[in-house]
Amino acid sequence: MIRFENVSVTYDGAAEPTVQGVDFEVPEGELVLLVGPSGVGKSTVLGAVSGLVPHFTGGTLRGRVTVAGRDTRTHKPRELADVVGTVGQDPLSHFVTDTVEDELAYGMESLGLAPDVMRRRVEETLDLLGLTDLRSRSIATLSGGQQQRVAIGSVLTPHPSVLVLDEPTSALDPAAAEEVLAVLQRLVHDLGTTVLMAEHRLERVVQYADQVVLLSSPGTAPILGTPAEMMAVSPVYPPVVALGRLADWTPLPLTVRDARRRAADLREQLRQRDSIAPQGRGELRDQPQRTRTRQQPTPPKPLGEKPTDRRWFKRRRTPTQPPAYAAEVQALAVTRDRTQALRHVDLTVTPGETIALMGRNGAGKSTLLNTLVGLVKPSAGAVTLGGAVGLVPQEPRDLLYADTVAAECTAADADASAAPGTCRTLVSELLPDISDDTHPRDLSEGQRLTLALAVVLTARPSLLLLDEPTRGLDYAAKARLVTLLRDLAAQGHAIVLATHDVELAAELAHRVVLLAEGEVIADGPAADVVVASPSFAPQVAKILAPQKWLTVAEVREALA
Repeated sequence: MIRFENVSVTYDGAAEPTVQGVDFEVPEGELVLLVGPSGVGKSTVLGAVSGLVPHFTGGTLRGRVTVAGRDTRTHKPRELADVVGTVGQDPLSHFVTDTVEDELAYGMESLGLAPDVMRRRVEETLDLLGLTDLRSRSIATLSGGQQQRVAIGSVLTPHPSVLVLDEPTSALDPAAAEEVLAVLQRLVHDLGTTVLMAEHRLERVVQYADQVVLLSSPGTAPILGTPAEMMAVSPVYPPVVALGRLADWTPLPLTVRDARRRAADLREQLRQRDSIAPQGRGELRDQPQRTRTRQQPTPPKPLGEKPTDRRWFKRRRTPTQPPAYAAEVQALAVTRDRTQALRHVDLTVTPGETIALMGRNGAGKSTLLNTLVGLVKPSAGAVTLGGAVGLVPQEPRDLLYADTVAAECTAADADASAAPGTCRTLVSELLPDISDDTHPRDLSEGQRLTLALAVVLTARPSLLLLDEPTRGLDYAAKARLVTLLRDLAAQGHAIVLATHDVELAAELAHRVVLLAEGEVIADGPAADVVVASPSFAPQVAKILAPQKWLTVAEVREALA
């Protein structure tokens, strides 16, 4: 169905090809997973299937890509639209209408399908993706994860024979991700749909793949094999595979179920070592007692006309005494577009504490972060800050406006009154291979998010807020992010991150706060909250339950 024949792609101005030697075939009715570190060219390979590369992106494509017999060099994207459905990393760039129902129907209208067919398919897709309650909602009012489901639904309704998906579960909560992947599996098995998908969260998807295409480094030829074969040699792999490598299991497990069947001996070894396991996981030590002292909330800084008046950063006058909290939220309620986004939320964040906000899409996580930084006005209750606050939003383009990485860093240093080179040093730590003259739009989604994080961290806010900070990051980039955030917490910075990445929460969070319908339904040490939740437990916790081990690193340390 999809055939790459010795394909290479070189973008304008680039000295070397982004990808080369791409030569493989995706048979009809198979789900093929494209894996590899950030920046190796996965999005370029996907774009070549839909014709976006090179017709939209520019550059030179050598070799041949055919889809259902059509050569993508001679067929533009609109001439492939009846065969290929594409969802990119940024769902906002995908939408052309205002409401959910209209967006699901748009692609079918473009193909001239009959109204009764369109109505039936819209209803089926609303049910499949759990969007029925959102059918009349404005897309602009949806959460990032809800928007991602709408984007996926809009390419399902025309019933293309090929689906090309770039990070389709990156902004979805665990339950929604399982629903989407179950739909894709049903399309593959029952309708013979061909799916080519890139995804960094391999713990969610690798077990569904028929084959895996591994791009190990930029410009190198990919290799194709079964998921088990590729996970044995891949530089990126999920926690279940990492645990299998640590325990020397052969063949490597790809699912929690497979790993649990082999884990009896490992659980016994860990049971004997439980007395030396990390004590008080998820708890902070030597922290000041939380205070209930009320202070007046600080109004947000007025906006100006210049792009350097960035709303994601908020300062507070230095108090005469160090505050006992980084933020205190009391009886907070927020109503947006007649929807109750938050209801009576109480939350205290202490210096040096890392809190993971979790919950299904639309639970109110982003609203809470935006209220803390002053972008959203409370309907009731109060927000009191102990110092400066910085926010890294889901969409990094909201912060990036310069033409080069170097210019972004120079502007960030000036905005934060930081020493020249401060931001660039942070970028080098997180993105060691990015040059100064790279345009932010030429970075991958994960790389842009990391650049935005460096811009915000330049101001050294006492409270750092992150909204889906691992979206688009591979495991190595996520490990660098975890190290940086741990260092910041050790220096006394408070961190609150809204995330669907249960593995990140297991690695990093002292506390987990679960939100549902705008209310806090659980708040406690990470080990207690996530292990008790089938949806939010990390893979290691599921494999080794009822023992409260959360990460492979903890297991490795205990065995050592």
